[in-house]
Amino acid sequence: MPAPKNTFKAAIRENRFQLGLWVALASPYAAEVVAGSGYDWLLIDGEHAPNDLPMLAAQYRAVAGGGSHPIVRLPVGDAVMIKQILDAGVQTLLIPMVDNVEQARQLVRAVRYPPHGVRGVGAALGRATNFSRIGDYLENANDEICLLLQIESRAGLEAIDAIAALDGVDGLFVGPADLAADMGHLGNPGHPEVRTAIIEAFARIERAGKARGIMTLDPAQARDYRDLGADFMAIGTDVTLLVSATERLRREFLGESGPTRIESGY
Repeated sequence: MPAPKNTFKAAIRENRFQLGLWVALASPYAAEVVAGSGYDWLLIDGEHAPNDLPMLAAQYRAVAGGGSHPIVRLPVGDAVMIKQILDAGVQTLLIPMVDNVEQARQLVRAVRYPPHGVRGVGAALGRATNFSRIGDYLENANDEICLLLQIESRAGLEAIDAIAALDGVDGLFVGPADLAADMGHLGNPGHPEVRTAIIEAFARIERAGKARGIMTLDPAQARDYRDLGADFMAIGTDVTLLVSATERLRREFLGESGPTRIESGY
């Protein structure tokens, strides 16, 4: 059995836009439902959703069997957690709150086997090797891991050129909500200063030849970010879609009106 190919990594390398959605209900069953909706990728959130490693792994399996590429966001860039989730079979990681190049360098090492990194050799126990059935996993794993780093602070913006220049960093994801908060615009990721910072970040990431990612719940913002050059983008979350759909159904039946308030970026 050959080692699995990372279709998401191949797509962003070939400059094929990838559309995604956030999965934060912490339910493998719900993740499987969403996985059949036709998105290129789904982000299984371990930072803000109530997930632990076994639950992340279970949702990864549910999404992988449903047609979308599963991406896992860990709560923190910890080498031990990275090792465990990679052994569970995950090939694409999004790591939040990356503020400097040394942090990024350590994350690259965490996803790679020696001598190029520090990932422990033990995937034969897990799904990554189909439980030892994939004989060439160790030889090919480094090439198929896709590392996405989240830039969501002024410090991260300052370091973005050095971070993007690192071999092993496949894409940089700008987090509008936290970036807006760090810039003094808490709750307003659409503020003109934040948009200007995103435009500048996208230009610098593009110059480095890396993929540009972002997320928003605002359709107008999503079209704007796409026009600005986003290579992969999430346009919603399962949580907010469930809230908006259930509230809209009730209001429509009762003849009520009024918008459902949701955050516009992560």
